[in-house]
Amino acid sequence: MPTKQITDENFDSELLNSEKLVLVDFWAEWCGPCKQIAPALEEISSEYADKINIIKINIDENPITPSKYGIRGIPTLLLFKKSELVSTKVGAYPKGKIVEWIEETL
Repeated sequence: MPTKQITDENFDSELLNSEKLVLVDFWAEWCGPCKQIAPALEEISSEYADKINIIKINIDENPITPSKYGIRGIPTLLLFKKSELVSTKVGAYPKGKIVEWIEETL
């Protein structure tokens, strides 16, 4: 399952309607590190499709949600379990580190 682009308007419903973990990727078009991790997130989204939903939110087009969560640098990855924020990572991590992080929360 590919990653899904979301907006400020549907952010909460995406979290509330998910039975699985939700990884939120805060990114922007001009962000090099964001583009570096995008392929890894796509792969993880496919490999862990039964365990996690990966959603992406463009901070330039959707300013409300990043400010709500205090996003100061990108890429920022937030991990939600049952609509509750359980973990945060800031920066571009290799796929293996992202998978480890997800596994710790499953």
